[in-house]
Amino acid sequence: MIVGALAGGLIGTAVLTSGSRLAQHLGWTRMDIPLLLGTIFTSERGRATAIGYAIHFANGLVFALAYGLVFEATDRAGWLFGLLLGAAHGLFAGGVLLNVLLPVVHPRMGMAWTDARSAPVLEPPGFLLSNYGRSTLLATFALHLVYGALIGLFASL
Repeated sequence: MIVGALAGGLIGTAVLTSGSRLAQHLGWTRMDIPLLLGTIFTSERGRATAIGYAIHFANGLVFALAYGLVFEATDRAGWLFGLLLGAAHGLFAGGVLLNVLLPVVHPRMGMAWTDARSAPVLEPPGFLLSNYGRSTLLATFALHLVYGALIGLFASL
């Protein structure tokens, strides 16, 4: 199940990342995950985006491994169980991970208490990702559902 989960994680991350990019181009969100992640390490946008893609794919595999361990522990896998895990993952990403933890550790992201003397590169995501557009949370959550379903499907093969 672990190898299947990792394969599903690779494909799921590609789908999630492509879907996020599509949502951005359609104007549904202003959130750019690779840029958010990459600017932790550099302020140069091109380099930050490349670094961010690498980090996002690595994170996708780490989360897929966690899904696989859940599948192993419960001796269950399938697209529906993966979808449920994707829902929990999506809520965690849209709530605690991007809204609370990322702004605390990100050196180039503004905070609620950032004053006018500093000039952060990035706006914080805000409550339920609201600072990046009204449909950002919905798009992010839906893409995490697909990500989880793909991992569950591949783990069950």
